[in-house]
Amino acid sequence: MPENTKVHFPLRLLDLLGSLWIRIFSFLGGIVWMLGEVSKLVVDAFVLRRVRFGKAAFVTQIVRIGVRSIGIVCLVCGCIGLILAIQMQPPLAEFGQADKIANIVGVAVLRELGPLIAAIVLTGFAGASIAAELGTMVVGEEIEALHSQALNPIRFLVMPRLLATVLSLVLLTIIGDVVSIIAACFVTVQFLGVPYDVYMDNTLSQVVLADFTTGLMKAAVFGMILAAIACHNGLKVSGGAAGVGKATTDTVVQTILTIVIVDMLFTLVFYQFGWT
Repeated sequence: MPENTKVHFPLRLLDLLGSLWIRIFSFLGGIVWMLGEVSKLVVDAFVLRRVRFGKAAFVTQIVRIGVRSIGIVCLVCGCIGLILAIQMQPPLAEFGQADKIANIVGVAVLRELGPLIAAIVLTGFAGASIAAELGTMVVGEEIEALHSQALNPIRFLVMPRLLATVLSLVLLTIIGDVVSIIAACFVTVQFLGVPYDVYMDNTLSQVVLADFTTGLMKAAVFGMILAAIACHNGLKVSGGAAGVGKATTDTVVQTILTIVIVDMLFTLVFYQFGWT
């Protein structure tokens, strides 16, 4: 290897790592700033009553993000519940514990799979759409038009979408939990030979309120992350149609990666405090 290559390689690696960290901190800084602005606007609207809350925009986003996602969330969560029941039956049956499918499904769905699957589905269904919509508005100079009229895009565009996404994901998680447990119950009772009474008794004896509340807590945080990343990427679009496509792709990738990392941190914290 030439001497100049040996000298330049560490410098190039250092430059690459520095650029990566700058991009990460810039991205996180933009997200934190946006969440701070939305929090201030929410306080002004609900507590101080200084800002009018756009109920019409909020309801529109609830329908667009939440209501229209119910079908796909139910389908995916139902399949997950069915898969879990079928995959767990053979190893549990070897020890005569096939009825414990109910215990495992109940905890796994309420604590982990319900909020995680709903968040991932909503990322592809609504997150990419939010980024593309806002990116198109940036390209069409609609954001600049709002600024020229002294209107805050965070208030009129970001706040309704963020609040609607958080509420929608919490409600979708509840629906997904119910559908997953019902699907697992159906296949376990009808095809795996576990009596219905035994399945329900095991579910109710295993599942506690903490399983449900921790899942909803995750769902609320996942919804906030999803909406914040989608709105941030949408408002930072540059480069025309190609920029809109890049923002959409980045939103899906960044959101799923961030949600998985945050889910891991939640699990570590819950384990540390004995909430598992």
